[in-house]
Amino acid sequence: MSLAVIVLAAGKGTRMKSDRPKVLHRACGRSLVGWALSGAEPLDAEETVVVVGYGADEVVASLPSHATGVVQEPQLGTGDAARVGFGACDGDVDTVLVILGDMPLLRTATLASVLETHRSDGAAATMLTSNFADPTGYGRVQRNDGRIVGIVEERDADEVQRAITEVNISVYAFDAAVLGDALGRLKSNNDQGEYYLTDVIGILSADAQKISSVAAEEAECLGVNSHAELAVASRVLRGRINGQLMESGVAMVDPERAYIDADVEVAAGATIYPDVYLQGATSVEIGAEVGPSVHATDAHIAAAAVVRFAVIESANVGPLAAVGPFTYLRPGTELAVDTKAGAFVEVKNSQVGPRSKIPHLSYIGDTTIGEDSNVGAATITANYNGFEKNRTTIGDRVKIGSDTILVAPVTVGDGAYTGAGSVISHDVPPGALAIERSPQEEIPGYAERRKRRASQDGE
Repeated sequence: MSLAVIVLAAGKGTRMKSDRPKVLHRACGRSLVGWALSGAEPLDAEETVVVVGYGADEVVASLPSHATGVVQEPQLGTGDAARVGFGACDGDVDTVLVILGDMPLLRTATLASVLETHRSDGAAATMLTSNFADPTGYGRVQRNDGRIVGIVEERDADEVQRAITEVNISVYAFDAAVLGDALGRLKSNNDQGEYYLTDVIGILSADAQKISSVAAEEAECLGVNSHAELAVASRVLRGRINGQLMESGVAMVDPERAYIDADVEVAAGATIYPDVYLQGATSVEIGAEVGPSVHATDAHIAAAAVVRFAVIESANVGPLAAVGPFTYLRPGTELAVDTKAGAFVEVKNSQVGPRSKIPHLSYIGDTTIGEDSNVGAATITANYNGFEKNRTTIGDRVKIGSDTILVAPVTVGDGAYTGAGSVISHDVPPGALAIERSPQEEIPGYAERRKRRASQDGE
């Protein structure tokens, strides 16, 4: 049977108090609507339609290629949104699954269970429900001798109905033809003047159509309408991500203090220490040790590398490399095998060759360093002349003395040395020693004369 998925994602999210559309707020590196789509994607729907409204262009731009955005304008309720989405579907679909774009915790297995029950029961509609300890704010499921006869919204419910703990989760599977007919019969004669998708259940019940249900755990059914609820959802998703990684063989010293985005890849055999943030397209290979206190975004950390107390952005850390503590690797940085970027080192748009070291207190920008070279403490590659960036090239087996400033563009040849405290503004030939500093002078008796002068000035 052919399937269409309709994602309702038109709301602004007033309680978020943000100009960003609610469904674009992010949890563990993925937007809310992204989580909804990723949950439905394994169902292999022939069509996926996302109904957008507030911030329509921004939401549509965020959608993956397999999802089509359609605009609900004006926004006249969930029933109208479903009608807009249904109208964008191919007429040949048999089953329509309707989900919400602000429910990131729903698992694929739960959605699959709704579809399986729907098809096996031969139902006109199948609802996802749950029993909440506190059902406040949710529509209550009305039953008569166990048969679903309708949904009553909180604001319309009387005291008896409000005591019902079985709530509607707003996830439905419909027979496509039945849904199309019922959507055409919706009325807006309510205090909101809107069309409610929940009224479809009442219409089908009145038509004596079969309505099935699937129960889900309350924890899976959280909708996100505020930053507090977003934080709760993020914590649950983070627990799932970390749990899956540990099951795959990743060691975590304290999983409650590891913040790993959904699309990050961590290989079995890696170790994650506390206060680690791995975001975007970051990947960590086997045997790598990351943390404590590492923030990596769109980074690659290769096998057996060790990264401590560092910030890494769009940079690659090679096998066996050592990074940290208090190190900043900026975009374009490439550390080769067995390299080191040590304490209080910043590297930007630079390539560091195999076994080369930048141990401490240095800035390396727009630089290429060859193999087996060592950069002394407090070295700076001065890459900006006030108008443009220029590159520095340091060859193989080079020894850069402490407190050297290399004024780009400049090249230090293979096997060359620079003297400590030098400002190098001209190329250094291979094997040469470059020293640029004033000769040291001593002034005998200076301290005593200064002391006498200060004493006389104070009289």
